[in-house]
Amino acid sequence: MSTTPIAASSSAQSPNQIIDILMITHRRPRYARQSLKHLLDSCDDTMRVWIWHNGDNEETLAVAKEMSEHPRCYRFHHSPVNEKLRAPTNWLWEEADGAYLCKVDDDCLLQEGWAQTLRAAHEANPELGVIGCWRFQEEDYVPELAEKKLRDLKGGHRMLVNCWVQGSGYLMKRECMEAQGPLSKEDPCFTKYCNSIAESGYVNGFYFPFLFEDHMDDPRSPNTLLKRDEDMAEHAPLSAIRDGVTSLEVWQERVRWNAYMVQKSPTNPRWLRGWRLRVRMLLDKIERVTGKSKGPGVNPQFKAK
Repeated sequence: MSTTPIAASSSAQSPNQIIDILMITHRRPRYARQSLKHLLDSCDDTMRVWIWHNGDNEETLAVAKEMSEHPRCYRFHHSPVNEKLRAPTNWLWEEADGAYLCKVDDDCLLQEGWAQTLRAAHEANPELGVIGCWRFQEEDYVPELAEKKLRDLKGGHRMLVNCWVQGSGYLMKRECMEAQGPLSKEDPCFTKYCNSIAESGYVNGFYFPFLFEDHMDDPRSPNTLLKRDEDMAEHAPLSAIRDGVTSLEVWQERVRWNAYMVQKSPTNPRWLRGWRLRVRMLLDKIERVTGKSKGPGVNPQFKAK
């Protein structure tokens, strides 16, 4: 294993504005090049990018090493074995000293100014814990559900309150990590980690109007490599591989269903653990399988195959 510090220009900004951003690369060089370049080029002098490459895919490793020469790259680390998500995430959390922590996936492109907007919301609202960008499409917005969860914040900001955000394109206060500790080996799920932060009293959610994150693993993305079912064999995302999804149609429906569930989910973190969580998961499964919902605005295309 090797870690290479990269010389970075000193920031003229206050230390409490520094954003440390992790990107993990593995085996998809086209996505890695596009996402890393986009991220690095969009950073200002308060943003530091930490690159961790998992494994020995030569083409992707070459991309990561090339991008590590960018002036906004702060650290580069290569693990010859695939350490997945927990080890790289804890590497950043434990070694970075910025006021804000973040991860951007190597299949995502973020809207210009996303980090500065999220930081401004944090600065104006100390109660915020983890706030994020929106990785779904405009067509996935369900006003009948989402508008019930919108909250006005100080400083003219707004947010769709939710106990968790996805593990990419978020901004988390360092103090949240210091209180919760690193991701555990027993349960490294970032969703549950966010829920714990919400349960401790912080408010999480998605900035609104949404700051869009182009998730290239969404078949509707203009930058996706997933154009036919055959592409799933070579370019399927980790969650699709884990769930055995090989159909592009089924995968797209799952993405849309995830967007729907974010808007439908309760804002009270107590409903996301124990017996309440088990009951909710059972009802959600029944709803998805049957295509039936008591909630408004649900499109029948969410019905699972």
